[in-house]
Amino acid sequence: MPLLTLTSDIGYQDYLTGAIKGTLLHLDPSFQLVDLSHDLQPFNDPQSSYVVRSSIKLFPPGTFHLLFVNLFQYQPEHLLMVHHQEQYICLADNGLITMILEEAPSQVVALPMNKTKARNTLHCAEVFGQAVRAINSGKKLQEIGDPGVSIQVRNPLRPLTTHQYVEGQILHIDHFENVVVNITHEEFESQRKGRRFKIVFKRDEVIDQLSETYADVPEGEKLALFNAAGYLEIAINKGNAAGLFGLQGFTEKSISQYTQSRLFYQTVRVYFE
Repeated sequence: MPLLTLTSDIGYQDYLTGAIKGTLLHLDPSFQLVDLSHDLQPFNDPQSSYVVRSSIKLFPPGTFHLLFVNLFQYQPEHLLMVHHQEQYICLADNGLITMILEEAPSQVVALPMNKTKARNTLHCAEVFGQAVRAINSGKKLQEIGDPGVSIQVRNPLRPLTTHQYVEGQILHIDHFENVVVNITHEEFESQRKGRRFKIVFKRDEVIDQLSETYADVPEGEKLALFNAAGYLEIAINKGNAAGLFGLQGFTEKSISQYTQSRLFYQTVRVYFE
């Protein structure tokens, strides 16, 4: 019974989230379907890559991860199936895969689409499902698609690093309005080198120590910690950091569309002393 995770930017108000599951189960009722998220912000690939990257590595080897994210950024001639670090990922050829993996995939093939059918979301689900069923039946990856495909490549969103500071962008604002920044614990310690630090955001808000849990500070006080995925998080104990401080998620259009002052609400700096 193959395990399939589903991730999309569709939401729950549309029929498509359920219709995708129906399409997959119609192909193979033995599929075990697990939702990762269907509330990803449309066209926000940095957020999508963070959510997917942080989730899929925790699943058993051989899990299939189906991504219905930004499917039609380009006119789809094919879809992709990737095998990387014992996980399978099915998604559109839109550059998201290199943002998720932060490197080139180990193996990838192009999955052909049926030219006689409408190239819509449910057809993508059908193509993904057929590929999963083929792998589960014993076929090798290179037998079900074109291994010579040249995929779209996009770079992941990286923090700016100098000797004096690291500047990260806000990747994600969660259900509690905690703010996740694209600075990992490993990157933080590598740049810190044992020095004191202060985390600065919205020009004048400062945090100069790390917490292990939200309860490390009194209710209503701000704090910083590294979350379960290993990323820097700005939060308020029993409060909503994003709403109170006016912080916003960074998108790839931010630099071109907003003034530099607007970016103060989308970035966080860690200064080292």
